[in-house]
Amino acid sequence: MQSKPEFSALLKANTWSNNLHIMSKTKTDDEKKFYLKLASKEKYKARELERQIDSGYYERLLLSDGKAPSGIDHTETTGMIRDLYMLEFLNLPEPYKEFDLKQAILKNMKQFLLEVGRDFIFMGEEFHLQVGKSDYFVDLLFYHRELQCLVAIDLKIDDFKPEYLGKMEFYLEALDRDIKKPHENPSVGIILCKSKDEDIVEYALSRNMSSTMISEYRTKLISKEILQKKLEELYDAADENQNSQQC
Repeated sequence: MQSKPEFSALLKANTWSNNLHIMSKTKTDDEKKFYLKLASKEKYKARELERQIDSGYYERLLLSDGKAPSGIDHTETTGMIRDLYMLEFLNLPEPYKEFDLKQAILKNMKQFLLEVGRDFIFMGEEFHLQVGKSDYFVDLLFYHRELQCLVAIDLKIDDFKPEYLGKMEFYLEALDRDIKKPHENPSVGIILCKSKDEDIVEYALSRNMSSTMISEYRTKLISKEILQKKLEELYDAADENQNSQQC
């Protein structure tokens, strides 16, 4: 159990309704402490906080950190760019096209920003880049206040394919040369796919320290029980790896 003074201070920093949601819907002390700090920092309303707990924000964050699928320094980006995003609020009918996905995000930008993080500032859709005599367009462009960099998002409605990475790296180079301001950090890319094969992602990223994350999205919530099971499997695999190294 966390020390009583520490818990008391965290509880005082939140509203009664938020504290009630956290204490009744979470299991471990670490999870309770996480949501108490998160709710205080993000100034969540009760409905926003309930949605984050129900969508397994805590488990998804830990799963993202455990995989660390790219060359981005996760000591700096922890919780800022995740491996899995829940977009159930888009209410997309099956089947849908990439255009439909983008339009749904634009119509629900407030909820999208709640899911990706409030440090993201939306800069535009189909953001125009000109290289030579050719025109290119980034699906969604954001600026991240804490990372102090541009974040390009490329939307995909299918599995991740290696050729998607080359396109994103081209966008990031163009952003850094022509759009990024001198005091800002190098741009970051997120290829947001419906699904991905971890082996393909590893092969695609293995030859360079890419500044691109390959993330998945779901249009329906995954139950917390499934996320917790995946987290347990990740911990078990880590323990087995550590034990084999000690032998």
